[in-house]
Amino acid sequence: MAAEEKKALEAQLYQSEKLASVGQLSAGIAHEINTPTQFAGDNILFLRESFEDIARVIDTYTKLLEVNKEKETNTEITKKLDEIIEEVDLEYLMEEIPKAIEQSLEGVERIATIVRSMKKFAHPGTEEMVPSDINEAIKNTIIVCRNEWKYVSEVITDLDKSLPPVPCKIAEINQVILNMVVNAAHAIEEVLGENPQKKGTITIKTRKNDKYAEIIISDTGKGIPEDLRSKIFDPFFTTKDVGKGTGMGLNLAHNIISEHGGTINVESEVGAGTTFTIRLPLNGQVSSESKEEMFY
Repeated sequence: MAAEEKKALEAQLYQSEKLASVGQLSAGIAHEINTPTQFAGDNILFLRESFEDIARVIDTYTKLLEVNKEKETNTEITKKLDEIIEEVDLEYLMEEIPKAIEQSLEGVERIATIVRSMKKFAHPGTEEMVPSDINEAIKNTIIVCRNEWKYVSEVITDLDKSLPPVPCKIAEINQVILNMVVNAAHAIEEVLGENPQKKGTITIKTRKNDKYAEIIISDTGKGIPEDLRSKIFDPFFTTKDVGKGTGMGLNLAHNIISEHGGTINVESEVGAGTTFTIRLPLNGQVSSESKEEMFY
């Protein structure tokens, strides 16, 4: 009974961690979508006003054409036309309107990209192991959690295009990648402080290594002291400030990878950064090493 209760408690804790992640992401995604929405809206207002000005010019041109068709001259209309062209700054409008349209399209595409990535990230998936594109999962997760890292770091990816589909529960792997990237951003933030003059770097690589797919996530954060490395996967263990984490992120990641028959190894140097290497079996079979971690 004790084992069943422990398993049930762990399931509740994992669900809480996932919900916390969703709440955290929701705020960030709202911010990410708000920016392109705002400049797209501003550009549309500009286009509406510009169209009204251009319509005045066209209307006057039309009247002038009618006069010319009748082979008459009308200096008053010509003068009025010149005044309107100068008033609305037609040259400026002709230069800026295409830019506004292009910016609006870019904003809409940015929103669409975020929404597509969020849909793929949040897709419930199945309880079965399904061959999945790990590279795509990484790209989607980076987009979804951009607000978590963009202020403190650059994200560099080196994704192996030849990596075959990996049998996994992709929603759970998304959660693992999310936890790792957010942890990396927090580690860099602690080094840079509240007002960083420069940014750190998060590097994400994938590669095929024999019978495994590897995901390597490195950061230029503060590093993990040697005496703490064996504890980082323990439930509720955290060195973060209050409000920065539940202490369940790495524990959840470790258990998910273990259930997939994989491993997580960590290498770290205080003051230089940390690298996590995730290994997932390409055949979907449980590894004999899946319950072990290696610390360097």
